[in-house]
Amino acid sequence: MTYFDALETRSADQREAEQLAQLRAVIGASVHDLSSLEDLQKLPVLRKSDLTVAQAQQPPFGNIATQNITHLFQSPGPINEPGGAGPDWWRFGRFLHATGIGSADVVQNTFSYHFTPAGKMFESAALAVGARVFAAGTGQTAQQVQAASAFGVTTYAGTPDFLGIILTKADELNIDLSGITKAAVSGGPLFPAVRQGYADRGITCLQCYATADVGLIAYETIEMDGMILDEGIIVEIVVPGTGLPVSDGEIGEVLVTSLNPDYPLVRFATGDMSSYLSGQAACGRTNRRISGWKGRADQAAKVKGMFIRPEQVARLLMRHPEISKARAQIGHDGSNDTLVVKLETNGSDTAAYKAAIADEFKLKAEVIIVNEGSLPRDGVVIEDQRDPS
Repeated sequence: MTYFDALETRSADQREAEQLAQLRAVIGASVHDLSSLEDLQKLPVLRKSDLTVAQAQQPPFGNIATQNITHLFQSPGPINEPGGAGPDWWRFGRFLHATGIGSADVVQNTFSYHFTPAGKMFESAALAVGARVFAAGTGQTAQQVQAASAFGVTTYAGTPDFLGIILTKADELNIDLSGITKAAVSGGPLFPAVRQGYADRGITCLQCYATADVGLIAYETIEMDGMILDEGIIVEIVVPGTGLPVSDGEIGEVLVTSLNPDYPLVRFATGDMSSYLSGQAACGRTNRRISGWKGRADQAAKVKGMFIRPEQVARLLMRHPEISKARAQIGHDGSNDTLVVKLETNGSDTAAYKAAIADEFKLKAEVIIVNEGSLPRDGVVIEDQRDPS
């Protein structure tokens, strides 16, 4: 087994010590009082909505200190993202190496090179592992097939479904693309049937989890036993709407702290849900693993004309520390919206809970006290049970 670098097999203690030192270096004196990575909980969560407002006030990147920026990108929102010219600036090389891509490969990069950074992300990664790059971009399926054949493409990079479109078009044109034996995908769901369809063609297809803001977050290996966290970031999984960690195995919102000195983001809320997996990866890499994408953390819903948000549920728990977990359930009785709030608590002051909910939500709710551990550990704090049809 060969690894991308020695960082992948560090001990947990060594990884924490080195990441803490990096964090202090890139953020500065404001975090010098952090004695462990757990102390990140002392710092505020940075949400995309906060970043959008800050960027509008101080374009292009708000109050985030940047350096060595060579590329400018913009994702829907809009959110501005920088890029740098340093080798493998977004750190995707680790993922491509784990997929088995190297100097003998020609990578057909079908991610967009326009506005968003995905194309540059995967191009810089391919160069980092010594591969050559066909900068294909999106669309033009027939031309993609013809060029892949002409260049002797061995590896596909792009969204999971576009590879299937290319292969189908190749079949229609009677062009042999059997030289493609590896695929590195992201930007969409990789369904088991789709992965198996590629495997039936002799293509090993692995996926990674990333965002335009922080780059690579986690990636699969050949063993496909979860997604291993990247070495250049710190990941927390927290109760949606809070900065508080979930219990091991529980689903929560993914926060990422980037250790990139060119664009350090601290406790950036991705809005995605995931959970930690126990144990070590079969491949021997020692970083923690997550289970992959488990939905969105933004569970805001409108009830009787009023929005309720996970942050309001979190404030309810702060007001009543004896409540360990809450779940707001929205329904409809045929005429009106209904709101039931279930609470795991050893308290019994239902009237006080109703008053706190009315104050936070600006709505009246039925309160049901339930046994500890009876609410699902699925990361959902606002459950909309109304029939959308």
